[in-house]
Amino acid sequence: MPDPLTVVGIGADGWPSLSPSAREAVLAADVLLGSTRQLALVPDGEVKKVAWSSPLSESLPGLLAEHRGRRVCVLASGDPTFHGIGTTLTRMLGADAVRVIPHPSSVSLACARLGWAQEQVQVVSLVGHPLELVQPHIQPGRRLVVLSWGAHTPAEVAGMLVARGYGGSEFTVLEQLGSAEERVRSTRADAWDHEVDALNVIGVLCRPDDGAELLSTASGLPDSAYESDGQLTKREVRAVTLSRLAPVPGQLLWDVGGGAGSIAIEWLRHHPSCRAVAIEKDPDRAKRLDRNAATLGVAVRTVVGAAPSSLDGLESPDAVFVGGGATVPGVIETCWEALRPGGRLVVNGVTLETESLIARWYAELGGDLVRLAVQRASAVGGMTGWRPAMPVTIWSVTK
Repeated sequence: MPDPLTVVGIGADGWPSLSPSAREAVLAADVLLGSTRQLALVPDGEVKKVAWSSPLSESLPGLLAEHRGRRVCVLASGDPTFHGIGTTLTRMLGADAVRVIPHPSSVSLACARLGWAQEQVQVVSLVGHPLELVQPHIQPGRRLVVLSWGAHTPAEVAGMLVARGYGGSEFTVLEQLGSAEERVRSTRADAWDHEVDALNVIGVLCRPDDGAELLSTASGLPDSAYESDGQLTKREVRAVTLSRLAPVPGQLLWDVGGGAGSIAIEWLRHHPSCRAVAIEKDPDRAKRLDRNAATLGVAVRTVVGAAPSSLDGLESPDAVFVGGGATVPGVIETCWEALRPGGRLVVNGVTLETESLIARWYAELGGDLVRLAVQRASAVGGMTGWRPAMPVTIWSVTK
């Protein structure tokens, strides 16, 4: 490109709201790229208008190559670096090759209409993402701004809130923000029944109904939150295990012997940027694991296969949990070798064979070795007594 590619943020109100520098960038361009809707918002002239083809991720490199050597301006909705194409282009071309002229984002406009402080809201984008991503953020008193993926999204989000026991939440849909056709409508989530424009944003003030289950993002969700055939790391053991794995934003976990997926799922619920791969050899359990992940609002990459062979080619992890198959030859060796420096390995065992293996590794590598015994109160005749669960040995070590 003769000059840095320019990305201009534009609102639903179009040309009148653009700053002088934004207008200058549009008028000086040889080629103007954007969606059909966005291109229609700026006046026609000598500039060549080119509408995106779908999917954009596949067509974008070709479009840039086609117009190399010309002054290119890209139109983007709102703030181009906030869930927008500005970030994509900067990643592709480098920060020095892209000039961004932002416009108020749909989130800033929504918060202005709702009277909410932007730093106190949780933004969830459903543009190209599954509805379940909203799930972890449905918490008492939480304010959410949900970026819709079309006219169908508000009804789907309202239905999710009702299903979670948050039907009384304040539910606001803001359409065509900033344009002459702007419309803002508020109801309870369980009363939402409206057709809306495809260009909309949703504001939710989460209010739980009486008896709504609390699903915290802290470790140790109730066992009842998971569909399981019995292969589930129980709540108390799970909380201790995750404290040893020490989730950190942006880091990757291997969950070897995934079972119901509870360790990987709660690792991911710690922070939206956390990542996890679950390795599960049983296809039925792998499907169940995926269902649990979807229900609890996270995206686990599930690998169906047996360790250690199924670990080949995976990205090196920052933490590894071995909850099943530790005695299979080569599993712990492969996990330890793959682990990044500073990474954590945690192995749980309930059998004598696994405990013996853990003891040998503990003697060689050190770390921390604990035995966790949990007892639960239950009925004994007409009275109450303690029933012990099988004790679990937990070995954890940092590389």
